[in-house]
Amino acid sequence: MKWRRWPALGDDGAVTRADDVQPDDPDLSGLSPAAPGRTASPLPGFAAGPVAVVAASLAALLVAFSSRYGYHRDELYFIACGQHLAWGYPDQPPFVPLVARLMSDLAPSSLVVLRLPSAIASAALVVLTGMIARELGAERRAQVLAAAAVAVAPMVIGTGHLLSTSTFDLPAWALASWLVIRILRAGDDRLWLAVGLVTGLGLFDSDLIAFLLFAVVVSLAVAGPRRAFRSPWLYAGGAIALAMWAPYLAWQASHGWPELAVARSIANGGSGTSAPRWELLPYQLLLFGEVTPIWVAGLVRLLRGEALRWCRAIGVAFIVLVIVFTVTGGKPYYLGALIPALMAAGAQPTVDWVRRGRTRGRAGLVTAAVVLSLTAIPVTLPVVPVGDVHATPIVTLNYDAGETIGWPAYVREIAAVYRSLPAPERSAAIVLGSNYGEAGAVEHYGPADGLPAAYSGHMSFWYWGPPPASKTVAVAVGFGKQQLTPFCATLRLAAHLNNHVGVHDDEQGAPVWVCSGLRDSWAAIWPRLQNFG
Repeated sequence: MKWRRWPALGDDGAVTRADDVQPDDPDLSGLSPAAPGRTASPLPGFAAGPVAVVAASLAALLVAFSSRYGYHRDELYFIACGQHLAWGYPDQPPFVPLVARLMSDLAPSSLVVLRLPSAIASAALVVLTGMIARELGAERRAQVLAAAAVAVAPMVIGTGHLLSTSTFDLPAWALASWLVIRILRAGDDRLWLAVGLVTGLGLFDSDLIAFLLFAVVVSLAVAGPRRAFRSPWLYAGGAIALAMWAPYLAWQASHGWPELAVARSIANGGSGTSAPRWELLPYQLLLFGEVTPIWVAGLVRLLRGEALRWCRAIGVAFIVLVIVFTVTGGKPYYLGALIPALMAAGAQPTVDWVRRGRTRGRAGLVTAAVVLSLTAIPVTLPVVPVGDVHATPIVTLNYDAGETIGWPAYVREIAAVYRSLPAPERSAAIVLGSNYGEAGAVEHYGPADGLPAAYSGHMSFWYWGPPPASKTVAVAVGFGKQQLTPFCATLRLAAHLNNHVGVHDDEQGAPVWVCSGLRDSWAAIWPRLQNFG
């Protein structure tokens, strides 16, 4: 299928042929096929049926495996946060805790229900990727390829399996990207209001989408069209996003900006999913598997191709994000949120490449890449029986898989230590977790085992303390002896956690102490236990 060049409007409003634009004219390098008052180039029909089948297949796969293994440590934390609803938390805005609260109230202890919104969000991402591909001129076959490539990406399957901020971040970025691309193609600046609304909604889930908006603004300044900066709709959209973000910013400000401490910890490798800064870009090969060549082709097309010269800002935005996340020490998956848009840009060149060569061989190669990506499913989804995971490299390849294993067993062992206490100590005891996973697990599973309330100095749990002054004994989980000695006159090692399936996750082998004879009151101890890392 051949596409003829359509006239574009320069920054002065004059119609300019794309053939006449000189590469060394920076103000014209981002010309759009249309502008306000003009008709944009016609688009191919949308492959709604096939794309919907791909999206539904992904959702069905995620739902089918959603109840295996168990809760992730973050999910246990979100459920706990949902019992303390607020405009913000040290490490996140309020959306995911609210979802956790709603799903838990609807069906307590159901992993299927808790993770159902994630499956829906992942299916929406697939549809949005197909829509972006169409917006970039991709024919129906290429739209389906883009949707399928995203659907089989390990990052998409892995995040879609769990309730997490990144689950909803991906479709939010994709929707914002689609709107920006539509503005650049059709020239309807009023859509900046929708961009602001989507960004504002995304900011209820995660701060990361603010980086997308920043990257888009920078890339428009670098690659054009700079006409956007003369539109009041752009600033109105930004005002909408800022207004929607304001309650969370107010919460952060009133609590001393704890998220900055969280960000520093991530940059210094304090998170289980942190990685060295130099790995940011190469890590995308792991996150997107064998379909990586498609998004790489899309990036090249956006940066160098004449057909999408009007959309070059999206390619430049990716480069801006690489720089920003490398400098700030972001996690590798942060960058992956824009890759569905690049995948959409690379789908048509991939289809064209198949047509130019020996059709059967090249088509087979592309099909093989998509199918081979599915081999990552045992790593990203709980396919392997939990008793066999220890004999595989799954936890080494996917940190999050290990964090869904063993929590009920750990809580039972904590409960056994608690029940071993003499009655006077037991009545004065609390559980003190070194991290929100331990505390969240005790909050969720502990009541059935007769455990008292759990406390922790980690993240939001710190704000929910200190324990009552009457509680002078702590069953302390996961601490080193040197951490507890300053607070405990008497310290006894009572057990080591064991998940009994041989999986070496963060809690396997963690010590369980009995701390009594507090050297000071909890009110005095509590500030020293604060941990936003």
